Amino acid sequence: MSGCEKADLSGPRFEAANPQDQDLSGGTWKTIILKTSATVSVPVPDAATSPAYQQELSEIKRLQTQLSGSQREAIQYWSAGATLRWNEICRQLVAKYNIAPQVGAAPDPQSPFANPVVAARIYALLSVAQYDALVSAWHHKFKFNRVAPVQTDNQIKLLVPASSLPSYPSEDAVVAAASLEVLKFIFPKEAEFLSNKATEHQESRLLAGANVRTDLTAGAALGKEVALKVLDYARKDRMNLAGDAKNTWEQALVPVKWKSLDVPVRGPMLPLAGNVKTWYDSTALMTGLPGPPPAVGSTEFNQALAEVRKIADSRTREQWRISDFWADGGGTPTPPGHWNQIAASLIRQEQCSELRTARILALLNRALFDAAICCWRTKYTYYIPRPSQMDPKIKTATGIPNFPSYTSGHATFSGAAATVLTYLFPQNGENLKKQAEEAALSRLYGGIHYRFDNEAGLVCGQNIGKEAIKWGRTDGSPQ
Repeated sequence: MSGCEKADLSGPRFEAANPQDQDLSGGTWKTIILKTSATVSVPVPDAATSPAYQQELSEIKRLQTQLSGSQREAIQYWSAGATLRWNEICRQLVAKYNIAPQVGAAPDPQSPFANPVVAARIYALLSVAQYDALVSAWHHKFKFNRVAPVQTDNQIKLLVPASSLPSYPSEDAVVAAASLEVLKFIFPKEAEFLSNKATEHQESRLLAGANVRTDLTAGAALGKEVALKVLDYARKDRMNLAGDAKNTWEQALVPVKWKSLDVPVRGPMLPLAGNVKTWYDSTALMTGLPGPPPAVGSTEFNQALAEVRKIADSRTREQWRISDFWADGGGTPTPPGHWNQIAASLIRQEQCSELRTARILALLNRALFDAAICCWRTKYTYYIPRPSQMDPKIKTATGIPNFPSYTSGHATFSGAAATVLTYLFPQNGENLKKQAEEAALSRLYGGIHYRFDNEAGLVCGQNIGKEAIKWGRTDGSPQ
């Protein structure tokens, strides 16, 4: 997917979202960046009996007489869920930009390297903007209580499932505009593509008879303003310092130090990412960081290294499969993206409302980014060498990441994600636990992590997930 292309509707086809519970109390839920759901105002809409509103209804009827095949496809595509579709677009862009730059190349803000840490931040910013904007939209919907077009004019055909929500402002326009602002900020080369996608999204609701034009314009203005506030937060989260321009990592004094195994050698990935601002309680997260690993050269360390070598020497087909399945390397949506895919599947199974979908992803993706921060803080505290640095005869089944070994990022991400998703989907808890354990184990099977990397990473991730759950239990949602 490249910039300036027509919006791609060839992605997975899903049934139209038709949640039975629209979370009507959502306008009272706690926001993340906004002070309250009423922080951003929305204009008072015209009455349904006004001439201006009648003209808006006429516009829908006129457009519906001219529907093309591509417009019907767009209606179907977007009806699968606004938040999920934009999360899917985000994952596609992360995969496109998850390519390491050339050695020695200066960072290019126009082409960000969407590595796992950067990707986790992108998913979090997007989800927070979507969630806060939708909580605000729910507040305004029930403040103004404008009925849907089909309830005013029976000549209008509703081409998507009916909703019990007031139509003003449009939740789809809110999500489209918030997503557009966040993603074009991160991926400036994709601005035209993203703008076209947002326009197509909003127009699909007009063509479907779900919203009048002013529902869309009010929603778009609201979504944009919320997103800009989220981006103000992003500019101050210290991520701009994570690259360690002064190479302070080189000053670390440890007995045996990690070194880059890339050819040619390159500097490590984001040594100061552990100093980035966390979304959840930073004191609790930093207090709960993993303790020191077995000392390099100790009996315990040598036993762990020998286990990696033994697996590498006799790797089974099943171990290869697991390593490949969870690899999530360059050109993929990264491990955080993999867990977003898992979450999306659960959301569709449960037919969650638009707002509940956004809440799920906001809880999940803040935990995933905090997992990245905690893991990178640990990595650049202990500088543990990769197994193949200690034993060059170890043959890996996947690429060797360009940063220290302890703790495993995959394990930390997976522990956090599985914990949050188990809270949200308790009936899937056992399977989620198994997925997290397999994701962690995949790095041992791949020959790039010691078992202790994975075990400590899982525990750390689980603790981060528990902090996310604490927040979720106080946000006003009925779960």
